[in-house]
Amino acid sequence: MGCVYGKCCKRRKRVQGDGNGVVCRQTGVRGMPVFAERTLEYIPVPSHNFSLEYSVLTQRGYYPDSPDKENQDSYCIRTQMQGNPNIHFFGVFDGHGQFGTDCSNFVKDRLVEILSSDTNLLDDPVRAYNDAFLRTNEELHDSVIDDTMSGTTAITALVVGNTLYVANVGDSRAVIARKNEDRVIAQDLSRDQTPFRKDEYERVKQCGARVLSVDQVEGVKDPEIQTWGDEETDGNDPPRLWVQNGMYPGTAFTRSVGDSTAEKIGVIAAPEVSVVQLTSDHLFFVVASDGVFEFLSSQAVVDMVSSYKDPRDACSAIVGESYKLWLTNENRTDDITIIIVHIKGLSNQLNVGETDETKKEDSKSCAARTGNSASDASTTTGSDIYRSAESNVSDPSRPMRL
Repeated sequence: MGCVYGKCCKRRKRVQGDGNGVVCRQTGVRGMPVFAERTLEYIPVPSHNFSLEYSVLTQRGYYPDSPDKENQDSYCIRTQMQGNPNIHFFGVFDGHGQFGTDCSNFVKDRLVEILSSDTNLLDDPVRAYNDAFLRTNEELHDSVIDDTMSGTTAITALVVGNTLYVANVGDSRAVIARKNEDRVIAQDLSRDQTPFRKDEYERVKQCGARVLSVDQVEGVKDPEIQTWGDEETDGNDPPRLWVQNGMYPGTAFTRSVGDSTAEKIGVIAAPEVSVVQLTSDHLFFVVASDGVFEFLSSQAVVDMVSSYKDPRDACSAIVGESYKLWLTNENRTDDITIIIVHIKGLSNQLNVGETDETKKEDSKSCAARTGNSASDASTTTGSDIYRSAESNVSDPSRPMRL
């Protein structure tokens, strides 16, 4: 959900999953995406004797009024960061605005480079993530790209040994699949940063933003009513951010990279970071743009991935289903990008000669076996934990729990 002129705001209903690997399908749609060649990649994580098997697929949207419009989504996969075979990066970037493609590609390239060059990456991945996002944002402002009314969201995942760090700016999403007896449960690793969230609403209001839906701006609804329900029920006309005396920028997100005009009314590039200690119960994780999650719930996506052994087939199925659902609800589709990463062979068993204490110490070493611990990054194997490394955004000593 981008700027007010970038995406339609029509009534929509999200397809829900059932946790048993089956997703309800909708029929009677027109148009089909044309998929590029799909690849299947495999990378080991030797520090903990498991591997990652992944595939990615990106699909340009269908824009009948703009047939030459570029795919503004981009993605980045960087394995063996810093030459370390245990550190791997996955990211999806959803550009918006007139120069959204340029912004998306710029951030895709610079964020991973800055993160990889950070000598403190293993000492404190959360802080390194925050610094990388903020520096990338400043570099985008200083570049030749006009980001006055353009920018990109970013959802990224960093595997460091058996620890997964997810950094989110915007409204794309990451979700992990966890085995729970005979069911596969979806756990969100990010929270959409929109004015629907009370904390984000209050933060941008304090920065001077007007928060109104399009109907409120146009006088159809009372602008004094500052409640909008939630994204499931009121996503057809979401609250947006406006300057005090103007009809711009109209962003439906509260964090992004770029968007220098929206930055003046509270849109920031500081990420929220979640940290998960991977176990044998974690089967795979998904990193995708909101082109996937606009009409599919996290559980529905996990159910679909669970239905396929090969992540290439799962990527195609989810992109195809997302495309169909867009055309069921609107006369266009968004750009759609998804990365699926299977976690294979991870065991909870101690290695030979290893004790509980040495296992804990090894986990602290962030898979490098020579590095230091990620000192104040909270971890969890159950519910998800979120924090921002920017003290002026939220208290880093108080992780936000969902």
